[in-house]
Amino acid sequence: MKVLIIALLVGSLGGLVAALCGVGGGVVMVPAFVLALGMDQKQAVATSLAVIVPTALVATLRYARADLVDWKVFAGAAVGAVIVAAFGTDLMRSMSDARLTRIFALVMIAVGLRMFFVKA
Repeated sequence: MKVLIIALLVGSLGGLVAALCGVGGGVVMVPAFVLALGMDQKQAVATSLAVIVPTALVATLRYARADLVDWKVFAGAAVGAVIVAAFGTDLMRSMSDARLTRIFALVMIAVGLRMFFVKA
């Protein structure tokens, strides 16, 4: 029961961050799954991506109704993301959890610093 409650709270926060910022799994769910639920990094990444599917669907439908989705950008980005994700999953499975965690942390730090210091 405790795991279910934690998962519900993590999912709620992830959904909110996803809707507000376009991110959720990488920023909220992966660290929470690792730290609060004791998942290894690979399982946390895979579970987070699974949760993002329904989250993204609901948010996309609502944003599309508000005419906020650029469908040309979506099409190009989706094709690229789907093709590379197939290779990325194989690459991730071949890495150690420690290495994957370090890469994840470095990407979050780099993106966060860029967003903080570069004027939007």
